Amino acid sequence: MNSSNEEQGGLTETDKRENVIRLAFRGNKAEYDAFCHAVEEVVPPGTTVILRGSAVTGSRWKDGAPFDADGPGTSDLDLTLVGDAPLAFFKATGFYVPGVHSRPLCDKDPDIAPDLVPLRNRLMDLVHRPVNIQASRELVIEFRGDLLGQPYLVLFEKPEGTLLSDVRPSA
Repeated sequence: MNSSNEEQGGLTETDKRENVIRLAFRGNKAEYDAFCHAVEEVVPPGTTVILRGSAVTGSRWKDGAPFDADGPGTSDLDLTLVGDAPLAFFKATGFYVPGVHSRPLCDKDPDIAPDLVPLRNRLMDLVHRPVNIQASRELVIEFRGDLLGQPYLVLFEKPEGTLLSDVRPSA
């Protein structure tokens, strides 16, 4: 994934984070942190969590309208869980490309990832706006962000867990 010094779509990692906190969380860093914590409690180890879309860029890709152009709380948050393990949340019918890139869990497709519905509801309660959740392999995100220049913000990376078989007793 992109380094913190690189720009995507003319935005640095700092620009993207400031946009997200200002736009999606009304400037409230504690609300942003609570959102990240709620996601971290659910995602499997080895998952990178990113936000894409107008919360990151400040404007809609489709028509250039500013974030929340249709009124407070009208712009959604596009949350993507990146890695192999998050793909297992989605039913076989919940993919654009099976095993590679899911469709978003949203109001139009509420049944494609039943185990993520409680998280989605919790996140929407936190931010008072729609939240869509997708899962993708890193290749998709690199293609969209790094090659096509579609900005995304890395919220966090949940490290791989330690297996008991990896723990060596001290001598």
